[in-house]
Amino acid sequence: MGDSFGKIFRITTWGESHGAGVGVVIDGCPSGLPLNEEDFQYELDRRKPGQSKITTQRKESDIARILSGVFEGRTTGASISVMVSNEDAKPHAYDHLKELYRPSHADFTYEKKYGLRDWRGGGRASARETVGRVAAGTIAKKLLLHWKNIQTIAWVEQIYDIKSSVDKKTVGVKQIEASIVRCPDSEASDVMIERIHQARKSGDSVGGIIRAVVRNVPAGLGEPVFDKLTADLAKGLMSLPATRGVEFGLGFDSVQLKGSEHNDPFVIREGVIRTDANRSGGIQGGISNGEDIDLRVSFKPTATINYEQDTVTRDGKAIKLKAKGRHDPCVLPRAVPMVEAMINLVLTDHYLRQQKNCL
Repeated sequence: MGDSFGKIFRITTWGESHGAGVGVVIDGCPSGLPLNEEDFQYELDRRKPGQSKITTQRKESDIARILSGVFEGRTTGASISVMVSNEDAKPHAYDHLKELYRPSHADFTYEKKYGLRDWRGGGRASARETVGRVAAGTIAKKLLLHWKNIQTIAWVEQIYDIKSSVDKKTVGVKQIEASIVRCPDSEASDVMIERIHQARKSGDSVGGIIRAVVRNVPAGLGEPVFDKLTADLAKGLMSLPATRGVEFGLGFDSVQLKGSEHNDPFVIREGVIRTDANRSGGIQGGISNGEDIDLRVSFKPTATINYEQDTVTRDGKAIKLKAKGRHDPCVLPRAVPMVEAMINLVLTDHYLRQQKNCL
């Protein structure tokens, strides 16, 4: 099973949605980084269930416990292990799913691959697994800020057919966190929240798009040919539950332009080579060019819904399913810190790899 990610800064997540707990082991973290258990809480609180009226009502405190790799408040250079206990697991709530497959969920595919499946909330296929990613991303975030003041900011750009208008050059964390849907456009935010409420009331769900920008990225990060920065970012982001696509800069809209319209002209700004536009999204040839990294990630509607659907049992009988349990009617508000974490993990790994390429 592909539980590990990264080359030098490498993480391995573990645990299931309704097991004893979830966590992560981080290898390759330099020694001397100030780190304590409280450092994890801000990001884990942004990810945890039950945080608002538009998320799953599962209640978890998600308190991180450092098991290794930190001594007297600093990383030692050894493997860092972080654990979060599952306090509100209710596996019995999934008894009705033991012998059937949820449409568009991983139930069927996991069973075909492994010959069995953890039906308690999906096991490793549950978004509960991302606790470890967000914990590891907290460390990556601290390293990036320490090295080059690299800052990753993500927000909800679209829910269903509701689009927002946000200035990506000036948007800040306070604006984003002021909205429970994490959309800094207050008018769009209100409409998004109502749309999520409507979906929940009808037993349905909705998807959307998260946008992220990374500021102060130095030029030169990325490893041609197969480990391009775009490729590794796409892999990391597409490994998140419910993702359906990633685009950089103009993305798919670039097909509507000619080369003369899409190219980013080089200019000298304050004695530094920059580009006059950023249609490439801060990455050219798979290597960062010093401009802001600009990307978007799409998420499908939550698969487990309290809405009658056709499915089959494990022995092939047709059946109607109206799934029970505690599920997000929209994953995007809680996915924002997950997106930031995966971006930070990739950039930290590539920053450390770059140090081996240059004197």
